[in-house]
Amino acid sequence: MQRYFAVDKDLNISDKDKHHIINVMRMKINDKIEIVYDEKVYLCEINDISKKDVSYSVKDIIDVNNELPVKVTIAVSLVNEKKLDFILQKCTELGIYDFILVSSDRSKIKIDGKENKKIDRWNTITKEAAEQSHRNIKPIIKGIMPIDEVSKLDYDLKLTCSTKENEKTIKNVLQNSTNCDRIIIVVGPEGGLTISEEEKLEKNGFIPVTLGNLILRTETVPMYIMSLINYEVALWKIWVQYYLNFQIWIKVVKYYYFWLYLYF
Repeated sequence: MQRYFAVDKDLNISDKDKHHIINVMRMKINDKIEIVYDEKVYLCEINDISKKDVSYSVKDIIDVNNELPVKVTIAVSLVNEKKLDFILQKCTELGIYDFILVSSDRSKIKIDGKENKKIDRWNTITKEAAEQSHRNIKPIIKGIMPIDEVSKLDYDLKLTCSTKENEKTIKNVLQNSTNCDRIIIVVGPEGGLTISEEEKLEKNGFIPVTLGNLILRTETVPMYIMSLINYEVALWKIWVQYYLNFQIWIKVVKYYYFWLYLYF
C-alpha cells in the first residue's frame, strides 16, 4: 500500500503527492492509502478524485512502528551528487534517524550559496525513500557543518570511522555500549579524515573504530554501518524474546511442581 507523509495535522498531503496518486499510481475511488503524521499511520480511503485533487477519509489508525529503537545520525563528508543521493536513499531505507553533511579538509565538494536549495532537494529524496520503505518518520538533513561543530555535538555514543584504528571494531563497541539511544558516526571522504580532524573528534569524546581490513568507498560505509546496527538490534530482540520465553517456562514449571507437591 502506498504511503505518504502529511504536511499538517489535518492529514493534508502535498500537491506533488496528489499528482503521484492521480497520474503515477492512477488510483481510483475506494482505493486505500496510508498517511503518516507525527509518527502515527492512518489508513485512508479515497472518496473522490479529479485531474488535480484527491479527497479521502480516515478509516482506521494502524498500530505499527517500523523504526529502530536507537536513533542513528551519520555525519558523512560531502561527496559528489550521485554518491550522496545514493547514501541518503539507502540509509533512509535502512532506518537512519537523520544526517549531517560534513565539510572536511579532504572533501572535494564545496557548496557555496546553494545550501538551502540543496537541502530541500536532499530532504525530498529522504521523504520518498521513507515512504517507499514504510517508515514512520522522514529522516532530515540537519545541515552542513565543519568538523569543529560536529565534534561538539552531544550524543550517547560518538564514533569516528578511522583508517588508522585497527583494534576497536564498530561491532565490538556497539555490543559493549550501554545507554546508547542516540548514536552519531562520522564518515570521512575518500582518503579518510586528516590526523588533526580525528584527534579533534577524539578529544571531544568520539571513539575511533575500524570497519575491518577492507578499505571501503565513502558511499559504502554508511550502508555497512546501518546494516550492522540493524543486525545488532535484531539480535538483541531475539535474546530478549528468548529471555521472556525462559521466564514463562520457569513459571510453568513452578506452577506444575506446586500442584504436584499438594497432590502427593
